[in-house]
Amino acid sequence: MELRRALVRAAVSRPGVLLAVSPGATRQRLAVEAELARRGWACVGGPTEADLFVILGDREGEDEDEGEGGEGDWVAALWQGIPAPKARVWVTDPGRVADALDSGLAALQRGEKKRDDDPGHDAHHEHHEHHEHHEHHEHQQNGDHPTPPSEHGGHDMHGGHHGHAGHDMGLVEGLPMADRADDRDGLRLDVLHVPLGPVLAEWPAGLILRLALQGDIVQEAAVEPVATPPPPHPPFWNEPWLRAASGEHISRGDAARRLCAAHLDSLGRFFAVAGWDDMAARTRHVRDRALAGAAAAELTSLVRPLIRRAQRSRTLRWLTTGLGTLPAEQARQRGVTGPALVADGDAYNRMLVWLDAVGRSAADCDVTEALDPAEVVGPRGRLDTPVPPSKAMLDSLPQLLEGTEFACARIIVASLDPDLDELTHVPAPGTVHSHG
Repeated sequence: MELRRALVRAAVSRPGVLLAVSPGATRQRLAVEAELARRGWACVGGPTEADLFVILGDREGEDEDEGEGGEGDWVAALWQGIPAPKARVWVTDPGRVADALDSGLAALQRGEKKRDDDPGHDAHHEHHEHHEHHEHHEHQQNGDHPTPPSEHGGHDMHGGHHGHAGHDMGLVEGLPMADRADDRDGLRLDVLHVPLGPVLAEWPAGLILRLALQGDIVQEAAVEPVATPPPPHPPFWNEPWLRAASGEHISRGDAARRLCAAHLDSLGRFFAVAGWDDMAARTRHVRDRALAGAAAAELTSLVRPLIRRAQRSRTLRWLTTGLGTLPAEQARQRGVTGPALVADGDAYNRMLVWLDAVGRSAADCDVTEALDPAEVVGPRGRLDTPVPPSKAMLDSLPQLLEGTEFACARIIVASLDPDLDELTHVPAPGTVHSHG
């Protein structure tokens, strides 16, 4: 028994972490990602690779939301899919991330069944010893160029462990059954219905994307956001502009810092989905430095090599050019604003817009001049329109995906990087005014 416990402790000393992020939990996610990077713990792509399950967001719906497709439903399904030894922690306070991770690691190393349901705690954990689980995966660090999704194991979207199994589908041994329908050439081919999300590595929190595939081609796509109650605070990335619009004094430097970090966050996800893990890790390090208050001079020195490296990568350009083309005129008709409108093109063009914005905003992080309250333009677009910027992008997503190869779907989603926090935010009356 002692030998077994020693082996378990050694196996889980650097656990594989599966993150489940609810809409409205961006602050918690950023804090957890920064702490995981500091510890050298790897995020994994699905339950079968995980030891520690970290759920981020409000715990109010933990026991109440038991309806089909609800948060309690998919969280429970993911937990059941993780082989033992395993532990679970719930993070609601960004300031107590280290304590929560320590608690989860201790539960793994003890190898004892334990549950803490005290609502006063910010983390609880469970442990079961039904099976042994000794597979632990590390992040593969790539060199100067991304790895195509088809060659990058972490981006295999066919695996059911990556997403949320649809409750409305027939399943055979966990796999969805195929229907038959005419393809674009009039041939009768199998149609496979594949749900992506809401928990998927490098994926917008709270998004479920339902795809109908014939072969490797997306025939239909439908967007289905997870239903969650409005959070008590405004969307993290939009906060400076919303606070300024409500009458608070916000400096242009603070807004530029948030904009810089937001685009670095999007770029990190984009690079990771494209298979460039080393670049994604470097980008997130700079993002964390921006959020930690690094001076403009330091940030500028950090972002310049990232920008040059991304712009010079022929592999990245080859992988992403021509994917999800959204001309400016179509974007304008659909209510899309921000980088997706400015890019006037494909996934690669959208990345270039982010890179340009990162360089400019990093240089402005120390500006003390007050932000104009009328300047309500967040990282993803205008905040003074009836439709949130991310809602317009989500409405455009099905058309961008239909007819594309399945392996390209996640790159297209990452190139837009919609923030579903915007969909759950209910602005206070009079806080955001239209300025034409």
